[in-house]
Amino acid sequence: MSIALKDAVIVDVVRTPSGRGKPGGALSGVHPVDLAAGVLTALLERNGLESRQIDDVIMGCVSQVGDQSLNIGRQAVLAAGFDESVPATTIDRQCGSSQQAAHFAAQGVIAGAYDIVIAAGVESMSRVPLGSSAHGGAPSPGLAARYPEGLVNQGVSAELIAHKWGFSREELDAFSAESHRRAADAVASGRFDSQLLPVLPPDAAEAVAFDETIRAGTTVEGLAGLHPAFRTDALAARFPELQWRITPGNSSPLTDAASAALIMSADRAAQLGLTPRARFHSFAVVGDDPLLMLTGPIPATRRILERSGLSIDDLDAYEVNEAFASVPLAWAEELGADPAKLNPWGGAIALGHAVGASGTRLLGTLVAHLEATGGRYGLQTMCEGGGLANATLIERL
Repeated sequence: MSIALKDAVIVDVVRTPSGRGKPGGALSGVHPVDLAAGVLTALLERNGLESRQIDDVIMGCVSQVGDQSLNIGRQAVLAAGFDESVPATTIDRQCGSSQQAAHFAAQGVIAGAYDIVIAAGVESMSRVPLGSSAHGGAPSPGLAARYPEGLVNQGVSAELIAHKWGFSREELDAFSAESHRRAADAVASGRFDSQLLPVLPPDAAEAVAFDETIRAGTTVEGLAGLHPAFRTDALAARFPELQWRITPGNSSPLTDAASAALIMSADRAAQLGLTPRARFHSFAVVGDDPLLMLTGPIPATRRILERSGLSIDDLDAYEVNEAFASVPLAWAEELGADPAKLNPWGGAIALGHAVGASGTRLLGTLVAHLEATGGRYGLQTMCEGGGLANATLIERL
């Protein structure tokens, strides 16, 4: 296909391995600033660029406190050795933060505000636990007036989705076991090799070059022994209809990781002799029910398909973030999606969900899968805290 000179194109995407986001995890000894700096440096080195050529760095990060405070995007730029003239900002759209970073980057290119920009994300959930940024915050009186019974955490929302769509515990666990199987197969086939950057933790003898979160031997029978993770007596009284099917096994694990995408205009890529791998075709972002919270990918997908003029059958692959197994299962049922095209190399249940970094990680997987299979169109969509969702449609070049 031909591309317009101001098309926003993806030249490269890189990521660190996924480390378990708890003390003692493979990457828990790496400061998140340095974790993010590594992927930034790699993009320059892999593509023969100087840092001064980068117009901006847009970084997603959810828990922006402690080691991840004070605009971690700017800190990572400086830690990476970029010229001090290179700006950076950090954004929070919850789990979709780095997917939104990619949207802002591409939209800036299309608008003519950028020639070259890096969209990235980072989260060290071992060092900055999920929810740290909300610690001690009092609920807004206005929000409490609108939702007098109170909103709930994402695990309860996943339970509500499982109940509404009627997914059994066995269905949730079977989906999760399949995620691990697909991810393990992708690793064995070297599918992630081109995007994966080994990380050498401080004082370590060897670099971490594998996704610590994948459990190749996962079975439905093994998952069946796990207990529900989010039930409390108070929640059980509030939601007596729930059967409490969400466990650590059918949820994404806490994760440490960073990822980054090199995005530029098609004409600048041509000038630099770089080969675009894909172009951004369409974008969507929506709000949805904040109690169910995680159903946003459904209306986001409908909106992006309407805007693009494509149908679900035109798409060759879809990366729907596996925050919990009930989320992609509900999405697939509502959209009539082909299960074989859904997270074909495994999803976050196996590959981890380092919340700030997951958006650009999914983007890299989607681009690589389209290249490996000769597919043309790929969709990425992500549920996000507060009842939000992003959707991105790319076209392989």
